[in-house]
Amino acid sequence: MSKIKNKKRAGRISRHKRVRSRIIGTPEIPRISVFRSNRHIYIQIVDDQSGKTLASIHDLEIKGIKKTKLGTKTQKAAAIGGQLAEIMKKKGIEKVVFDRGGYKYHGRIKAIAEAMRAVGIKV
Repeated sequence: MSKIKNKKRAGRISRHKRVRSRIIGTPEIPRISVFRSNRHIYIQIVDDQSGKTLASIHDLEIKGIKKTKLGTKTQKAAAIGGQLAEIMKKKGIEKVVFDRGGYKYHGRIKAIAEAMRAVGIKV
């Protein structure tokens, strides 16, 4: 990796650590953890007190996503945000804390949060 990419990644990791020092998921209000790569996006619902992942989803799991080609990465992120919100409703989770993973609240990250709010989850 070039030095620029290393600096960018190191900056994101330090921002992530700073955010994670303040955000803690509980069984009642779990944490939504987001990781995005250049092509894909991964989301987890985490209970930090017991150290368990309650649910996870990524854009490769969406039914028919490869066949229909939903379009942009932001549209795919919104689709999986909506699907994860449906899973959360089935599990009885209504409120979460949002861990953006050191990324700016913009684009794919914002699309996930807005899709969850549209389904009725308090983010």
